[in-house]
Amino acid sequence: MNQQLSAAPQPTSSAPAATGDSPSAVLAVPPAPPAEAAALLRAALARHTDVSDVAADLATGTPGFTLVDSRSTAAWDQGHVPGAVHLPTASVPALARRLLDPARPVVTYCWGPGCDGATRAALALAEQGFRVKEMLGGFEYWVREGFPYDTADGPRTSVPDPLTAPLRAADDCGC
Repeated sequence: MNQQLSAAPQPTSSAPAATGDSPSAVLAVPPAPPAEAAALLRAALARHTDVSDVAADLATGTPGFTLVDSRSTAAWDQGHVPGAVHLPTASVPALARRLLDPARPVVTYCWGPGCDGATRAALALAEQGFRVKEMLGGFEYWVREGFPYDTADGPRTSVPDPLTAPLRAADDCGC
């Protein structure tokens, strides 16, 4: 198997040839053809959104989706996105149809990138017939990007982390 890994990849029309004695780690598996890549990326965007897009849509007052916080009550009390519906993952089977409109898309979130609670909640909702997306970055990135949040003690806002968001509201990250 090591011999296969050390062999230089063959150049294709979609990947430049590696230079030097060692092959490119990035191009050891060539990029997918453009049409295949577009289909995969479109499918990823059909399942995911990010905190900036959620914040922008919530700011309109009529976002067209329901935002669901899938964390525990203790986590919810510690902080949550204003306007979100609290529906812990374990409660989805029993409460989703009572709390959510099945005709309205749902966006789930949990703690952050290291937590798969939003994925598990989205799966449980999809299995009940809901159209779902996950908010990448979860509550962690909501706070890190400086968006306001509610706690059991009242509303809060954090200073944006310069590694995750523009420092001035007028600036756009360009993505």
